[in-house]
Amino acid sequence: MNQRIQYQWIQTNEQLGEVCRQASEQNVIALDTEFVRIRSFYPKLGLIQLFDGQQVSLIDPLTISDFSPFVALLANPKVLKVLHACGEDLEVFQHRFQQMPEPMLDTQIMAGFAGIGVSMGFAKLVQHYLAIELDKGASRTDWLARPLSAQQLQYAAADVWYLLPIYQQLSEALAQTPWQSAVQAECQGQIDKRRVESHPDNAYKEIGNAWQLNRQQLAVLQVIAKWRYLEAQKRDLAVNFVVKEQSLWQIAKTQPKHTSELLDFMHPNEVRLHGKKLLWLVEQGRAIPPENYPLEITRLVDEKGYKITLKALQTVLNEIKPPNLAVELLASKRQLNQLFKWHQKGQSPEKLPELLKSWREPFGKVLCERCFR
Repeated sequence: MNQRIQYQWIQTNEQLGEVCRQASEQNVIALDTEFVRIRSFYPKLGLIQLFDGQQVSLIDPLTISDFSPFVALLANPKVLKVLHACGEDLEVFQHRFQQMPEPMLDTQIMAGFAGIGVSMGFAKLVQHYLAIELDKGASRTDWLARPLSAQQLQYAAADVWYLLPIYQQLSEALAQTPWQSAVQAECQGQIDKRRVESHPDNAYKEIGNAWQLNRQQLAVLQVIAKWRYLEAQKRDLAVNFVVKEQSLWQIAKTQPKHTSELLDFMHPNEVRLHGKKLLWLVEQGRAIPPENYPLEITRLVDEKGYKITLKALQTVLNEIKPPNLAVELLASKRQLNQLFKWHQKGQSPEKLPELLKSWREPFGKVLCERCFR
């Protein structure tokens, strides 16, 4: 990096209160977080970076006990929060503070609609706008360790120091396009998506190859996958460190009655810790009456007409796409799949697909008119 960034290290409740008071007087602030999530169910917050346009603050969540001023800042409707590629940061804010940064704009989303590049990394954006090459040497830092080195702290400070000037240039670029409201909708969508918590009863749907199981086997899988999800939450442990996904699938398929059968495909430590519980859960699943079995899981690729319809959707999408907008911003493959599935399942007005909401609605209606007959 071409310059050394000046920052203040914030480690007391009083210091945090003063930082948030000053930030609340600004119209726009830059935010970022550093966290660790290797074996844990939830992200473990290691650092918060804040730049209010005058001062970079590196906030230590390991020593501060009262975050109410920061939560109030996140919720302050008069202060715009700017982040980059904010998906995981939003998960951190939601879990740690039960508060999203609102209003919020994501410079990665802004760059896409400004025609700079889709899913552009922060370092590339800094290079594009400021002609500065960021030092990535600290990207694999253990942010829970203390003390952090000078290099690590400079790396963290850079994430917000350069964010505000980039935001200003992106705002000017977007002002020349018709996509400002679309950017706001996309950023709000990121927040709304992460407010919805996964339901433990649906954990079985996330198991790979679950579509290969019949309804009775899915009933067993639902029971053991729910247990694993709740156990992972309780112990703050990544789900595959409780029991591996493939083991759950194998248990649901074979429905063993003795721990010796589990040893055919599970690690002895897993069997020692959870073997008896898993066998009991299998029996619970087997006792479920057939009328309460989950529906079979069908893959879209196996649905009648899927491949032909998807190709037609992609063709029409390229025809109707505005010339100044990347096609993947208008409709990703996931969103096309969502539209196809919605049409196949009866077109429920209560559960509209993303392509029939907000700024995408006119384009989604054309896709429906031309591809579903």
